[in-house]
Amino acid sequence: MELTINGKSFYLDGQKINIYSGAMHYFRIPCAYWKDRLQKLKAAGFNTVETYVAWNMQEPQEGQFCFDGQSDVEKFIKTAQEVGLFVIVRPGPYICAEWDFGGFPAWLLKYDDIVLRCCNERYIGFVRRYFNTLLPRLAPLQITRGGPIIMMQIENEYGSYARDKQYLRILRDLMRENGIEVLLFTSDGESRYHLSGGSLEEEFKVINFGGSPSACFHDLELYQSDKPLMCGEMWCGWFDHFREKHHHSDRLSVRATLPKILRQFFEKDANFNFYMFHGGTNFGCMAGANYAQVYQPTTTSYDYDAPLNEYGGYTYKYHVLRKLLCEKQKLTTTLPPAPETQKIGKVCLTKTAGLFTNLEAAGKAFSDHIPHYMEHYGQDYGLILYRTEIEGDYPDTAIAAQGVHDIAQVFVNGKRVGQYDRSKPLSRRQKKCDAQQTEDFSFPIPAFCGKIQVDILVEALGRVNFSKQIYDRKGLASVCIGEQYVYGFDVVTLPAELPKQLQYDGSKQYPLYMRGSFQTSSRADCFVNMSGFVRGYVFVNGRNLGRYWNVGPQATLYLPGVWLEETNEIVVLEMEGCREPMVEIIDHPLYI
Repeated sequence: MELTINGKSFYLDGQKINIYSGAMHYFRIPCAYWKDRLQKLKAAGFNTVETYVAWNMQEPQEGQFCFDGQSDVEKFIKTAQEVGLFVIVRPGPYICAEWDFGGFPAWLLKYDDIVLRCCNERYIGFVRRYFNTLLPRLAPLQITRGGPIIMMQIENEYGSYARDKQYLRILRDLMRENGIEVLLFTSDGESRYHLSGGSLEEEFKVINFGGSPSACFHDLELYQSDKPLMCGEMWCGWFDHFREKHHHSDRLSVRATLPKILRQFFEKDANFNFYMFHGGTNFGCMAGANYAQVYQPTTTSYDYDAPLNEYGGYTYKYHVLRKLLCEKQKLTTTLPPAPETQKIGKVCLTKTAGLFTNLEAAGKAFSDHIPHYMEHYGQDYGLILYRTEIEGDYPDTAIAAQGVHDIAQVFVNGKRVGQYDRSKPLSRRQKKCDAQQTEDFSFPIPAFCGKIQVDILVEALGRVNFSKQIYDRKGLASVCIGEQYVYGFDVVTLPAELPKQLQYDGSKQYPLYMRGSFQTSSRADCFVNMSGFVRGYVFVNGRNLGRYWNVGPQATLYLPGVWLEETNEIVVLEMEGCREPMVEIIDHPLYI
């Protein structure tokens, strides 16, 4: 069996077929819920699921591959086949996806000479090793060999980044050399500009858009007039950045737009992939960021205003889609049960452990003459501390740093003297001048004669996943006192993991680990309400649920019920302070 093209239609085993696909990513959904989410996609009248493959999930450490648990992409694809779905796979190596570093593993950035997404020798060498490991695992799952995979993508929206046909052909050839036989395609923006840069003349092309199919297909029909029409990403919602409003469509707008869009697809006999059908969650520190004059980190929630919400619940958008798709195909489907949620109540955080008093337990120490970004030290996510002693006779001066990514707290002799936030909105003057955000800080300190200790604690938010700013190394580039560079540092890398040997000593100095416990006999989903806290991370039974921040729009963190036990430990790493040492676990998400 094989998916083929004949004129402006797809055929499967000699029968004409339309591809009605929905996107969901195995790495954003607890693996215990994969089947439930796929069944809900099938019940809505879709016949295909699309997923990216995230390189940083499959090779988290250089040369160390992972294909089990949450990284078991093969199991996800096999589960889709069990449910009765075809699969479209987009293996990258770059995926964007609002995922940290666009899916690239952070360790790539320790190489100063690497040039991403082109024919750079070092980069291509790593891609070759990755594809040579990943693709032989996917090859047996192709429809040509009895599996569900019907199509695979070459790179991702390359026309929005560069023009290098040699690079695209190298990727295409690597896929073929590794046994990929199914239809290959490129996916780009809707205009001839994007298609010119990102496509290959000899390969099938799809386009991505969020508007009217009748208008948006115009350039593709001119560019590829003899092939099926397909939208590779029909944006049926959108993602959230911190400091922005939560994206949510009311019933009136859904009723006004969604039926019109679907009917236009049907009228054109076009194929589509709804992005996202189910968004899920950027657990841990895997949320990415954008950069448009200012750095814009993405929230932990990837709800996306999708037809199936963050925790797998049905929305009005889901029911409208299901009605239209089932009517079109004359299908009758049965809805799987909606997810159960539970309210656990208030949990007091009675034990505290200071970050600075637990550096040895929480991190790994280095001595370095020149400060480097965290990737240089083999760190992917979390915090990094730069400590130095400055001796001399100085008048009133300043501590400054350059290339700061992303939030820095500055301490002199243990007292905080300032905080820098790379994501703060541009000032009116900067906007008027069309200026970009600076990535430097300078905080005044009073005159001293003798020795001071300077600590600069830098917190990494998500790496930029789209645009030319993807070289988003975390930490800082250099430190100065006044106009003098400072050399000689003790560096401590502090991964975004819960340390196993924390000493809960009753400390009250922030950043602060705060621990409590709660019990439940239910395995229903719930949400940790972080109202009253400023910014940090929540760990339940050792799992990092993700980042919270009182700048909004997200006020709760999703806690999957399958991660609960009868007695549960919750630890909050709060960076700045809280109203009271207590969280509330509720049965629904909150936005501010």
